[in-house]
Amino acid sequence: MKKVIITIITLISLSAVGQNQKTYQLNKKQSVINWKGTYAFLFSEHNGTVHFQEGTLTTNNGTITGGTFVIDMNSISNEDYKSNQGAVAHLKDTDFFDVKVFPEAKLVLTSVEYFTNGNTHKMHANLTIKGVTKPIEFWANVDGIKKTMETKFKIDRTRWGIVYNNKLKNEAISDAIEFYITLQF
Repeated sequence: MKKVIITIITLISLSAVGQNQKTYQLNKKQSVINWKGTYAFLFSEHNGTVHFQEGTLTTNNGTITGGTFVIDMNSISNEDYKSNQGAVAHLKDTDFFDVKVFPEAKLVLTSVEYFTNGNTHKMHANLTIKGVTKPIEFWANVDGIKKTMETKFKIDRTRWGIVYNNKLKNEAISDAIEFYITLQF
């Protein structure tokens, strides 16, 4: 009898927790990653976009508890080369993202730090690019009414093996890649 009561209490607890959890699907058409890469010693840069393949955001009682976002690396574009020539082909080849071998990148939210004054939260995540997963942290502005999240952050491309096969040319490129991300759910 004691086991039956414990089982019933456990099932009721689990169903109550499940009722407070929500999963939001990413609106891929209204969500985008804008990127910027610069040269180390020149006042020159390349800008472009890359799009999401899919994504979800999980909440519990209105609090973000996780999320998974898959990025379609074949969608990478460069504003300077809108015809998918030049730098776009080079970004997709083995010198940089090697999209034939690694067609997807992934960002998985692992935890969130909340602050009472405002809608800006510190996100902890694992970012996978070219099969390499590294932890990152960034600040995100969340609007629960509009169901949006916006963030900007930089990564050191060399930590993910994003290096030019020419040492001299690799040194001319800044190690930082900037991302400006808008998510719509």
